[in-house]
Amino acid sequence: MVMNTAEAYAQCERVTWEQARNFAYGIRLLPPDKRKALAAVYAYARRIDDIGDGDLARGAKAERLEEARQQVKALVATVNGEDATGRLDPGDPVLVALADTGKRFPVPLAAFEELIDGCLADVNQAEYDTFDDLLYYCRCVAGSIGRLSLGIYGPASPERQSKLADDLGVALQLTNILRDVREDFRNNRVYLPKEDLDKFGIEFAPFGQPEPFPGEAMQARFANLVEFEANRAREWYGSGLRLLVTIDRRSAACTGAMAGIYRRLLERIARNPHAVLEGRMSLPGSEKALVAAQALAGFDRWKYRKGARE
Repeated sequence: MVMNTAEAYAQCERVTWEQARNFAYGIRLLPPDKRKALAAVYAYARRIDDIGDGDLARGAKAERLEEARQQVKALVATVNGEDATGRLDPGDPVLVALADTGKRFPVPLAAFEELIDGCLADVNQAEYDTFDDLLYYCRCVAGSIGRLSLGIYGPASPERQSKLADDLGVALQLTNILRDVREDFRNNRVYLPKEDLDKFGIEFAPFGQPEPFPGEAMQARFANLVEFEANRAREWYGSGLRLLVTIDRRSAACTGAMAGIYRRLLERIARNPHAVLEGRMSLPGSEKALVAAQALAGFDRWKYRKGARE
């Protein structure tokens, strides 16, 4: 059965509103055509993430991710006017919406392959010796989404703006890594670079233990590490948020809302590092709505525009 394009977009939006959490506050600020397109991008990114984070065996995950890679190649072919018959399911709402998005906007759909590369690293339980190693991963899983989004916003200077979108993605992913230390450990993953752990004298417990750090002394060192990583993330926000003055007001509001929520979360983590070892931290809905309202009013965009003039 061939999926109707309008219904395909509607299903992508339902996925976004139900599962995007922080991102939904920003996406809703876009005009309808861009909102639907970004929902399609999110829905497919979510599908890839769910493969990597799911309960399948490692080999099965890798196989599913490679199948997704072939879907991406078929999507690119379709957008380029090539025959992709039999390579894409015409009844898959996410693929139908994404193919239509690729024809309407200059979205670099091939960037999904970088997201797949990042998820494969997760599947293979990659470790990161240095920050440069982690930086590559962040650009794969988060910078790629920034560049895909930029295609929907409408880049005026693609090369420069792509770099800024990439930087903002790094900031968001660093915030995620700090927020999810406990959850990631329980999934046998450690993203914090070994060089940073060694610098602060931190050693994780063996995988399979209920908590990542044994003893109060290690937790005290963890607080120092969090401040170090939070400062690093702040620098990436400072660079990435310059993107706001290069895109239109509604696109800037969308990006500013998403980034604003994560920045507030980062500051909350920095004030109380031990809280991330007790459970998943998040902002209340009322605070997220306030951040979205401020983004729509253009607070951050005005600040960065003013800074660029000075």
